This record gives sequence, C-alpha cells and structure tokens, in this order.
Amino acid sequence: MDAFSQIKTIDRQPAAAGRFYSADKETLSKDLSKLFLECTKTTQSKNVRAIITPHAGYVFSGKTAASAFSAIPSNATFSNIFIIGSSHVMSFDGASIYHTGDFITPLGKMPVNRETANKLLKENRVFNFPVTAHLQEHSIEVQVPFIQYYFKQPSEIVPIVIGTQKESTIKQIAEALRPYFIPENLFIISSDFSHYPPYQEAVEADKETALGLASGKPAVFLEALEKNARKRVKGLVTSMCGWTSGLTLLYLAEGDDNLQYNLLDYSNSGDSQYGGKEEVVGYNAISLTERSVGATLSFSEKEKEQLFSLAKKSIQTRFDNPVKLPLPDNLSPHLSEPMGAFVTLKIDGALRGCIGRFVSADPLYEVVQASAISSAFGDPRFAPLSKDEFNKTEFEITVLGPLKQIHDISEIVLGKHGIYIKKDMRSGTMLPQVATENHWTKEQFLGYTARDKAGIGWDGWKNAELYIYEGVVLEEKKK
Repeated sequence: MDAFSQIKTIDRQPAAAGRFYSADKETLSKDLSKLFLECTKTTQSKNVRAIITPHAGYVFSGKTAASAFSAIPSNATFSNIFIIGSSHVMSFDGASIYHTGDFITPLGKMPVNRETANKLLKENRVFNFPVTAHLQEHSIEVQVPFIQYYFKQPSEIVPIVIGTQKESTIKQIAEALRPYFIPENLFIISSDFSHYPPYQEAVEADKETALGLASGKPAVFLEALEKNARKRVKGLVTSMCGWTSGLTLLYLAEGDDNLQYNLLDYSNSGDSQYGGKEEVVGYNAISLTERSVGATLSFSEKEKEQLFSLAKKSIQTRFDNPVKLPLPDNLSPHLSEPMGAFVTLKIDGALRGCIGRFVSADPLYEVVQASAISSAFGDPRFAPLSKDEFNKTEFEITVLGPLKQIHDISEIVLGKHGIYIKKDMRSGTMLPQVATENHWTKEQFLGYTARDKAGIGWDGWKNAELYIYEGVVLEEKKK
C-alpha cells in the first residue's frame, strides 16, 4: 500500500518517449503540429466534459487523438484534467493515482494536482495502490504531450491508472470521482479499441464498441463487448484495452440526460503507412458533451446532399439489388454522430410515407438509410413504393434533438417543437412541421397527436406525459 502522506517529491520520468513518440522536443512539436493540421475536425464545443482518445504510437493513432482534442477549443481552461487509463503492466484491485510529483515529457514539466490526488487517496481506499503502476505505463503518458501542445493554458493533471477488471470496483472508482465530474474539470479516457483482428473485422468490432459507449448505458456497452467476443473473430484479443476506463466514464455520466456522446473520428493501424492490414489495432475519438439548451441542429450543404443521397440510394438499391450500400468515401464525421431522424416521402405534395426514430445509438447516416427504406416499403398506411412512384418522390429529412419533458403547454413553440405523448403503454408523436403545415393551435396539435397517434382520445394528453423536442427539417434543393 502507498501512504498518501508521502512528502518526498519524485517526478514521473518519460517511459514512452522515443518509442510511442519522439524524445526530441523540436521533432515532437513538429509532429504534433502536423497531426493537428491533418486530423479530422468537428465543431468545437465549450461544453466538452470528456474525450475518449487512443494511446498508440503517434504514427498510428496520432491523427485520431488530435481529432478528439480538437473538439475542445484550445483556449479552454479547466481546474483539473483527469487522465484515466487501464493498466497494461500490472493488475491490482483498485486504481493508482500519481501523487508524488509531476509528469515529465520532452515538452517540459506537466504539473500534477497533488492536493486533489492526496485528497482522493485519503478519502478513498480504492485509490490506495502504489505509484509504481505509473512508471512503465504508457496510456497516461502519451496524452500529456497533446495537452501541453494543444491547450494555450494547460491545467494541472490528475493521472489515474486502473488495475482492476471487477465491475463492482469500477463503480467504487466512479463514485469516488463523482464530486470531481463537473464542468470545471475535463476527463480524458485513454484507450485503443480492437487488438489484432484483420482490417475489416476491426472496423466492424470498433463500430459495435463505439455505439455501445455512445448509448450511455453501461449494460449496453458491456453487451457490445460480449457480442464481439461471441463472434470469435480471428486475432481479436480485446475490443477495447481500456474498457474499464470507458466503463468508469459511463458510470460517471449515467443518468444525466443532458450529456451526449459524439463519435468524432475512427481509424486503425492499417490506415497508417507503417501498418499492415492483417492484424490491426483500432482507434476511436469520442467526446462527451453537455447538450446546449435551445441549440439548433445545423448541417452544411454538403452534409445535406450526402443525407439525401443516402436516403435515395437506399431505396434505389432495394429496387435494383438488395446489397448493402457502401458509404461515400468522404462522409462527414458529423453524420456519424448518434441522432434520431425521420424520413418523409411525398408525391405531388401528398404524404407517401414517414417513418423514423426519436433517439438512437446508431449513427445518423444509418438511421436515415433505415428510415428511408421503412418509409418507402414499411409504412402500414401505404402500399410499398413502386419504381414509377420513386421517380416522382420528394424527400424530406427531419433530424431530431433530445426529448425534454414539460409540465406546461406554454413551453411548446409551434413550428419549432415536435411533441411526444406517452400514457401507460401508449405513445405517439408528430413532427414540428406538422402543426404549421396544418395551421393548428397548440391544443389542436396536442389533440390530434393524442387521438390519432397515441390512441388515447382527443383530451388524453391532459393526464399524459408530455415531451417536446426540436427538429431541423432538411429539404432537398430543387434542381
């Protein structure tokens, strides 16, 4: 056991420099500059609470790691940056916090918040394990140069290595960290994903794992890991080497409906010029952000074109050849974020099909593909769409924001909010544009939804659960 009151200062010296990244300060700075220049960038948010980022050699995973950091404004400031990794070196029934000194890299000294570290040690025996767990562990170290290079005002770090695989102990770690899981602190979860399957199998396994994380539910995540294991993929040793660190984050964020996971970027070692395709390691960049109240979903013209193209080609493929569609090579990362969506089909202005999902752990592009097919061939109100009708079909895609329960209908803004009504086992919804298209009042909007969608009668909404959600309606450009 390690005494938290140890006074002697011992800085943690670099163990991965020269192996995972350059040991030369100038070369390392140039490498990081190039990674941030070439990485996939998404819309930055001041509301990032955590990122999941890889920790392999920079030539393999550096761009994906840079994508994760790039989701945060470089001028953002935090009270602490908690870096959590799962031990590759030793096992022990808890976690180890480095508290005896600072972290040293070729870019200089990265201060450790020893006051916070010692407080955690003093109050939680689950952290009372030797700092020697850090000395050869690379998962924490490789994140430090990214922090030093990227942030204009780097915060103090709290380095934590998890040595257990017991879910009950992971819950204890999360509970101990919960008081620190606040907007003022940033949590970095250091983990690679699949280890050593062939290239395509890695892509599929890593997607399964990432969507499990994006669900925000520990049980769904653990089932994703089990599902990958049951497939007995050749060479697959683990779906996520830092799964215990990912699970810690899920426990920390569980139950907070104001938080959402965003899939930012993906690659594997087979994408690097230094890696082969037979045995690869996967890398995901994921952020956890606070939902912005009143925020408006927005999409670029290119992203809109890609969504409409996917919707149309999904239906066209069903006519021509029932083979799964390949994705465009330049698919926007924004379209891989988990979102709900509805696809509406019209012919000469008349409804011809409308099906979708409210919320989904699946990427938006997949929801649009599936909803387009269901709207064309699975809407029970209409016969399946014919080839002749397809050529005359107009497409409308509605992308949905999160549900918010309301207790007063004055919160409904017609044209902005869709409504979802739930009573016992019955529920129904209408999209935001339906009210304005029909020139309804709020009471009519609620009445029609309650009667025609939820099946609880015109006044059924008055003693039902009411939810609103925002939706952005995408309309195809007329050519």
